[in-house]
Amino acid sequence: MINVPNINTNLNVKTGTVLPNKTVSNSNTQPPTAPNQNNNTYTTTIYPTETIPVYEKEQTSVKKYSEPKLTHTSWLYINDVHGKMTNMERIYNISREFDQIPPNKINKSFYTNTTDNISKFKVSSGDIILGANYTTNQVASQFLNWSGFIASALGNHELDVVEPGNLAKLLSDAKYKMLAINVEIDKNSPVHGRIEKSMVVEKDGEKYGLIGIAPPDMIERVKMNNTLKDFKVQNPDNTIKLVQEEVKKLQAQGINKIVVLSHAGIKNDKRLAQETEGIDIIFGAHTHDLIEGIKEGVNLFYSKTGEPTIITQAGKDGENVGILNVDFDENGVIKKAQNNVIKTRNYNRPLSIKHSVESIIGKPEVIGRVKTAVAPPEKRLAENNPHGNLIADAMRSELGTDIAILNAGNIRGSFAPGPIDTRLISDITPFEDHMMILGLTEKQIVDSIKVGCKSIPRSSNKPGILLVSGLKYKANKQGELLELEFIDKNNQVHKIDVNNPDPNKKYTVAADDFYATGGDGYLESNKNPEFVIQKFNLDKNKLACEYIKKLDQPIEIKNDNRIQIVD
Repeated sequence: MINVPNINTNLNVKTGTVLPNKTVSNSNTQPPTAPNQNNNTYTTTIYPTETIPVYEKEQTSVKKYSEPKLTHTSWLYINDVHGKMTNMERIYNISREFDQIPPNKINKSFYTNTTDNISKFKVSSGDIILGANYTTNQVASQFLNWSGFIASALGNHELDVVEPGNLAKLLSDAKYKMLAINVEIDKNSPVHGRIEKSMVVEKDGEKYGLIGIAPPDMIERVKMNNTLKDFKVQNPDNTIKLVQEEVKKLQAQGINKIVVLSHAGIKNDKRLAQETEGIDIIFGAHTHDLIEGIKEGVNLFYSKTGEPTIITQAGKDGENVGILNVDFDENGVIKKAQNNVIKTRNYNRPLSIKHSVESIIGKPEVIGRVKTAVAPPEKRLAENNPHGNLIADAMRSELGTDIAILNAGNIRGSFAPGPIDTRLISDITPFEDHMMILGLTEKQIVDSIKVGCKSIPRSSNKPGILLVSGLKYKANKQGELLELEFIDKNNQVHKIDVNNPDPNKKYTVAADDFYATGGDGYLESNKNPEFVIQKFNLDKNKLACEYIKKLDQPIEIKNDNRIQIVD
């Protein structure tokens, strides 16, 4: 049983934007800034007291009225939390406060003609789970239960759960619905029947249709495992068709307020908004975009029939929570909306939820202390990362290899001055892959680093550069590898020709099985590569803990420029 923690902070949010008028001049719709209000209210923007029409069907005039009947809703949304338990605890605190704010305290500057009947919802767009550790997977699933989320899209990292029986068990214990319209699941799989296409929610006399979308690139984003074998995912074109068909089915039931929980990425979400009809809101994920406010042509689009569709997304790693306030008219058309972003770091971690997490994962062990630490990189996938370099150094040292290679996407947190415990290490590198010692040629190493460098100019920076130990390299912002050096155990530097690497010279390499088997395309895809020398039934987090214990304490996290990105 979770006791509701004492709420000692109020929801501080950034400003949103009133929907523009598509058919009438919009020159007077810019709202002035609201003054700070008393506790337990949003700090936000004052909106015009009138409801602004945002679309108008051809040959149909907009009905003039002073007090239209509106359905008032407030949506708390999250995405891509990636198993970050410390941020889950903070989000739990935010969600409890969201529940407890009285209706007459919720943003009176937005809800201009009511102080009650504001329907609240909590939804997730997927990737709440991360990695293969079933214990931490339980925490992620229970977090959604404890916080009162009603639904989540199926993300790629939900399929990190390597055995379908374990995923089925998580979903059987879930109080929320897992949704994905675009997946087919083997009828003999334990997961069959556990994931639904859509759901209908009734609140305050109104019905809402929720549809889920799994990532069309699921196969590329998940390490091959027994759970993934049971799934087939449709491509973006077929996914859009399937969503439209499901919208029609919901509309046939008289449901005119339809929300999509999408783990398809912003590009596909924009297509969905404009190539379909009947969708009001798309809560997105997968591309880790932080969308603040509402802006026409950026995250406000119009459907094939001219109705507004809002897209939003709350970044990554549970660093933010969004609250989208929306007014619907009697036809289920959005008349007014406001998008708010809350930084989770502004909230504490209630003792009650910390104890509940530790009742599942156990009490962490303190293994060291950080004296000083540089800030983590702003672009985690495309910059040198001293926090990740420490993990790579641990891999190389503990396995006794020439070098270590680690994909930047593996690092999901950072060190800070203070104690280091086992939970923090799992938070920083949570995937629980199996470690290996590989025998790679100079050419294989150079080619895989070049694959990572190609991520640098991409807007998403995916799949990310490779972090290294025992190597130093330089690349430009166009994604070209310029220089590479090997530093041997005697600290001697050996230059490697990046244009003509030796196909015969080999190095021992510490890496995980995701990298070794071709995950994210750094190496050729191969379930059983011939270059594996030794396998270990442990992940890099265990190596990091042992390595940190041996270091002189307290330690310093410094930028050694082992990876340089130049103009």
